[in-house]
Amino acid sequence: MQISGIIPAGGSATRISPLPCSKEIIPMGFRQLPNGKKKPKVVSHYLLEKYKQGGADRTFFIVKPGKWDIPQYYQSGLMLDMPLAYLTMDLPYGVPYTIDQAYPFVKDDIIMLGFPDIIFQEKTVYQQKIEALKNWGTDVVLGLFPVADAAQAAKCDVVDWDENKNEINEIVIKSKVTPLRKCWLTAVWSPTFTAFMHQFLQKDLNARKTEPNLPELFLGNVLQAALKAGLNIRGIYFEKEAYIDIGTPDDFIKAQQGYLTDWL
Repeated sequence: MQISGIIPAGGSATRISPLPCSKEIIPMGFRQLPNGKKKPKVVSHYLLEKYKQGGADRTFFIVKPGKWDIPQYYQSGLMLDMPLAYLTMDLPYGVPYTIDQAYPFVKDDIIMLGFPDIIFQEKTVYQQKIEALKNWGTDVVLGLFPVADAAQAAKCDVVDWDENKNEINEIVIKSKVTPLRKCWLTAVWSPTFTAFMHQFLQKDLNARKTEPNLPELFLGNVLQAALKAGLNIRGIYFEKEAYIDIGTPDDFIKAQQGYLTDWL
């Protein structure tokens, strides 16, 4: 079965704007060429490398109209020795809708998902999840990372994870009061979940025709609905893995001040 990476790039980076380029191609560290020379490395390059290391056959960037500097920079993907394609997002109702733009092209594929502004060290994150997806026969495998405190929990999707069975029992979205201290930041899934999300969004879109003020949909909403529908979602916990989200002002400042020196 073909493995496709998806990178949602439909945001406006309002928290760290104005920027001279799309957030996904902000320079962050350096890459080394075969001849030994170094060139600036953009932030989304780290995620693409991990997709490649995990076995992705190709990756789709799904961009907001106007963010043409992303395809201009990466072009065909020769830089990474991985085919890249570009789609434009259509409906502005949240990340699930952005991801679903690729549905006609990837509906039969195993999917890798990450967020291009989140950097972490572990290079085998996707490789481990792909192996687990196949060995466990599950629908979704999430990459779980430690959450330091309530303030951080309020910025992400935290999970209730059964360590013995590796099963996800619940996903809680951006809660200021939850005691849960593990969040999901990466995922791989089977065509079963791709089909579930596509059908879920069709229903959500119909609901928005009569209720146009419905809030933005998070991928955590779809994952939680999949749990309730009986899909099997498991997680792998990277207990000692730190991460940094350059889409937030504090982490962006840390990154620019050399916080990532040891990683990069």
